[in-house]
Amino acid sequence: MPAQLAVLFCSVGVVLLFYLNRDKSARNSRALWVPVIWLGLVGSRPVSMWLGMAPPRTPSANLDGSPVDAAIFGALIAIGVSVLVARREKTSSYLAVIGPIILYFVYGLISVTWSPVPVPALKRCIKAVGDVVMVLIISTDAQPLEALRRLYSRVGFILFPFSIVLIRYTTLGRAWDNDGKLSIVGVTTNKNMLGLIVFVISLGVLWNLRWLLMNRGERNRGRRLVAEGILLVFGLYLLSIAHSSTSLACFLLGSGLVLATHRRAIRRRHSRVYLLGLVIFAVGGLVIVFSAGGVVANALGRDSSFSGRTDIWAALISAGSNPIIGAGFESFWNSPNVLIFQRTLNLLHWYHPEGLNEAHNGYLEVYLNLGWIGVCLIVVILTTGYSRACKAFERDRELGSLMLAYIVAGAIYSITEAGFRTMNPIWIFILLAVVSVSGANAGLFADETTKHRFPRRAKAILLPVH
Repeated sequence: MPAQLAVLFCSVGVVLLFYLNRDKSARNSRALWVPVIWLGLVGSRPVSMWLGMAPPRTPSANLDGSPVDAAIFGALIAIGVSVLVARREKTSSYLAVIGPIILYFVYGLISVTWSPVPVPALKRCIKAVGDVVMVLIISTDAQPLEALRRLYSRVGFILFPFSIVLIRYTTLGRAWDNDGKLSIVGVTTNKNMLGLIVFVISLGVLWNLRWLLMNRGERNRGRRLVAEGILLVFGLYLLSIAHSSTSLACFLLGSGLVLATHRRAIRRRHSRVYLLGLVIFAVGGLVIVFSAGGVVANALGRDSSFSGRTDIWAALISAGSNPIIGAGFESFWNSPNVLIFQRTLNLLHWYHPEGLNEAHNGYLEVYLNLGWIGVCLIVVILTTGYSRACKAFERDRELGSLMLAYIVAGAIYSITEAGFRTMNPIWIFILLAVVSVSGANAGLFADETTKHRFPRRAKAILLPVH
């Protein structure tokens, strides 16, 4: 089938999926499209790349980025801020309960002052605040739980089908990695990013599908089940062909946590949720470390051994500019110390270590940029979020189970990938999880329009008889 015809059929299919999944009873704000677009852009290629306007790979371009992409993200942030200003009362209530997140970003802003590239670091910090803005738009919606459900569907309906079309009918969905092997990238730029965006969205789709299966009174349940089921099949297919072992493992662990928390043994004893999350984190962390130890080594021309990753970590630790405060927000890879790291790997006969621009460990990445202070702040965000998610599970089992899964899976994912970076899908969903459960425990994350939605038959029973 010609690529143009495949794209046309895909577009019609996407429209059909949106039609099947429509729910007129949900009254979400149109502003929800802002985080949908943000996450869609973060989980795919830059607009400048789609338009053939991406700047060449030069040191100055790596610092300044594309003006087209900067303008688009700047506009989305401006629109998002205006939405939050219009919801100022609820926004201020949320800001009052997410102290650890605010403290982390304030420290990141301060660290710009000692960055070797302060202007680019400031721009990155502004984009990082954009992640929080998008999360707050979702959480401050009049129907935040429905906004979450629509977020997963809308992003998935667009990214998943077009990824499959690009992979099967064009050369855009495939790319050659540094090891000379053909990899599946879909609408993204590399297989790990494809695996990541599919993992985080598919976890939410599974959550949606479980809800529809268990609640027969949901409106338009039949066709919504079809749409969500198709989307989950697309996600599982993409995960299977992306060969991103970390994302696949985290999806399985997160899905297991979501499903396990709805078992009767857990529902009756909420205290077991704390233990379950810790067990999954411990087991999952070990699985991730030992199964993905050779991923980076393969990409850079080394054998698939755990020693390859430890070489990278050891070289980065020794190249850190300041163990207490770091190199500055998102600044290490533009600092002179990166040359020390590259020289160390060259001595170990690594193949083109200059092609590496992340630590492949989220905690180490934060250490390099923000030092031990930044690592401690990340740990506080994760532990606070974990505790609040377990507590939120007692108030709202649906919300608590999913957000707990994102926090645990995100903490595991960041053991072998740089998950705590600006505009990274897993970081955005960690922030969403912490903000949501913080709001839920404070009574903020609640449906303002309809507390309960009964099926038509149930409503008929509840009507008074005259």
